[in-house]
Amino acid sequence: MTLALVQATASHHSAQPHAGFAANIIKASQQLLPTLEAGAQIDARALRCAMEDAFGVSDAQGGWNWKDAYEAVECAQLLFVLKYGAAMGQQAQQPQQLLTMIERLFALVPSHTRRSEDSQKLQQFSTPLPLAFVAAKAAGLTSTDIVLEPSAGTGLLASFARIAGASLHLNEIAETRAHILKSLFGDRSVSRHDAASIDDRLDWTVKPSVVLMNPPFSAALNVQSKFKAATANHLRSATARLEQGGRLVLISGSGFAPEARQWREFYKKLQESARVVFSAAISGKVYARHGTSFDTRLTVIDKVPAEDPALFPSQLPMAQDCKSLLELVLEHCPPRTARITAPALQLNTGSSLAALRERAHAKAKAAISERSKHCLQQTEAVEVEYLPRAWSETTASLTAALYEPYEVQSIKILGAQSHPDPLVQSAAMAAVAPPMPAYHPQLPKKLITDGILSDAQLESIIYAGQAHSAHLKGTFTANETFDVLSAAAEGAQGAFRLRRGWFLGDGTGCGKGRQVAGIIMDNWFSGRKRAVWLSKSDKLVEDALRDWSALGGSASDIVPLSRYKQGAEITLKEGILFVTYATLRSAQREDKASRLQQITDWLGADFDGVIAFDEAHAMSNAGGSTSDRGDKKPSQQGLAGLRLQNALPDARILYVSATGATQVWTGLRKVERLCLNFSMLSFEGDWRS
Repeated sequence: MTLALVQATASHHSAQPHAGFAANIIKASQQLLPTLEAGAQIDARALRCAMEDAFGVSDAQGGWNWKDAYEAVECAQLLFVLKYGAAMGQQAQQPQQLLTMIERLFALVPSHTRRSEDSQKLQQFSTPLPLAFVAAKAAGLTSTDIVLEPSAGTGLLASFARIAGASLHLNEIAETRAHILKSLFGDRSVSRHDAASIDDRLDWTVKPSVVLMNPPFSAALNVQSKFKAATANHLRSATARLEQGGRLVLISGSGFAPEARQWREFYKKLQESARVVFSAAISGKVYARHGTSFDTRLTVIDKVPAEDPALFPSQLPMAQDCKSLLELVLEHCPPRTARITAPALQLNTGSSLAALRERAHAKAKAAISERSKHCLQQTEAVEVEYLPRAWSETTASLTAALYEPYEVQSIKILGAQSHPDPLVQSAAMAAVAPPMPAYHPQLPKKLITDGILSDAQLESIIYAGQAHSAHLKGTFTANETFDVLSAAAEGAQGAFRLRRGWFLGDGTGCGKGRQVAGIIMDNWFSGRKRAVWLSKSDKLVEDALRDWSALGGSASDIVPLSRYKQGAEITLKEGILFVTYATLRSAQREDKASRLQQITDWLGADFDGVIAFDEAHAMSNAGGSTSDRGDKKPSQQGLAGLRLQNALPDARILYVSATGATQVWTGLRKVERLCLNFSMLSFEGDWRS
């Protein structure tokens, strides 16, 4: 199984280009092929010799490792199947006989007894050749099929699709493996995307009738700890890309079963558009020669809605080997349903061929665009336009009521729609218009025209950008722990400026989550594609995912910090790191850096993106307090938030809280401290309730 989310390469590959490294692996496999053709065993000595001849160095010299050697063996098997597979199929009268031939070939190669750190961490366990054959048999491949393998690895699954005469599209994010696939199957058939969101990322012209997939069972891109939803994410996206009436064959962990309590609701939802027609667990013995004894499962799904989404195929006994699995497939896996294709384009003499092509292209592109609406990579941003709005105090005079209906007072946002729910503001605030802004956010046009962001929400994004566009007056220095800021002369050693922050104090019903997502998205389209979203509970990540996805972002863009072990490097190249306040305050332990240090190392000292403090009141008492009972020390949670801001003085700080001010502070020094803690000396916050 290849990890479709594997990092580009292992460290020993960095010494030379990936294409050259892949070429050496192919060269070694070509040296091993005659041994297989002779029906002889490939032992460790023969494998080492082939690798040393191909690379010119030994593994002891760091030129390659044994994981690379096993991939050369897999490529040798693939070369054998591509060369002799068709003839073997003609010779075998029954599928069982062909499987026997394949198992004899598989018995000639060495077991994967040595693992690399990357292969273990990233779950790089390729599909054993006999299991790949059974999966292909379950797919019912024909020469008219277009086959997609989202996590192609070295191509063992794809080899049986090739000898069936099907057209291939292989996706593999690991660079060396992608070069191997290009050498074996051709450049045009290989892409490099995160397979967990393959439907969003793959070229719209690729419309597979069959998907063969062996995704990572519990690993995800840039996530160090186990991610239980990995297989579900891969399956959901691949099913979305599958042609209506097509077939998907999945190799997963045995626990990813329709009848499993953890996944039952997922499969019920899936069966609204694609039904499970076969599912059988497989003993870990099948994978033993590939370095693991983990029980697996073969699941077959046809993209035809189930009559009853809650009804699944009857449970089958666990297959102890590939022969018994093949028997289950032949007996219980139904034939493929008829493929549902689009009606043929009707020609007429009044239309030119070029015009017809253009019309068909536009129609297909529109269909794919609708399916890919949650992918920012395929979205263009426009500048949010607005005009000054005539306003005078007389239009919002004080009344006897506590609240007045809210309206955007200083500007008119072109194309924007009113907020879906009625909003109010205090009568006093209704009598004061906010200043005229000059900042224009960058957002997808449909967020404005379709009312996904209302005029009130867009106003918040505009004023946040306005505040973030300037810095506070003066320069400051910080102590070693970033607890205290002190005024400093401009040009003094270590002196820096503080970017202005912005406080969003809207109440329930205003959609603060979408406002936060909108502010982050504005910065995303401006090139600042790293952000931090803090909140009180890890359960609130679901709300963040909902709001970000509603604006067109991908769920994979938001990654909880909890998926990285404390002290480990955050390998996320871009995205939104979701952090809880409790996690943020985790101090240094033994040789493991604090969570705060982990975040600042990822962002970098010159970070100028968004840090959103949702439920910002959770950082209360960051500066300590004094009462009749004496002084109260600062809270560790508040200090952690304060240190994060002070360590990244150029960050665009956003505070979000409907209860941000519960106590009036007196005394100039405390007011100054409050302003520094919140990185702003201007009260241009929101006042809607």
